[in-house]
Amino acid sequence: MKARVATWQGGDPAAVEASLDEIRARSESGPPEGVPSTGLIVLQGEDEVIFIGLFETDEDLRQGDATLNSMDPPGNMGTRSVAFYDVPIKLEAARA
Repeated sequence: MKARVATWQGGDPAAVEASLDEIRARSESGPPEGVPSTGLIVLQGEDEVIFIGLFETDEDLRQGDATLNSMDPPGNMGTRSVAFYDVPIKLEAARA
C-alpha cells in the first residue's frame, strides 16, 4: 500500500473551513474521478491541513497524484507540499 500526503499551511482560516466544506460535499460519492484511492484521511491543525490518500499500487498512486495535481484547490488553502510513503502497516479496529 502507498500513501500520498499533501500538507497545506498558512491558509486563511475562514477560507480553509469553506474549502473543507466544499471538499466534504464533493467527496460524498467517493474519491474524484481519476483518483483510484482506497481511502482518505484529513487532519486539521491550527495552521495546517493534511490530506492522506491511500493507494493499493504505485500505478494508482501516480495516477491519483497526476489527477490531484491537475485540480485547482478550492479557496485559499495556503502553501502545499506533497510527499509519498510506503504503508507497511495499516490497522483498523474491529466493529462490534
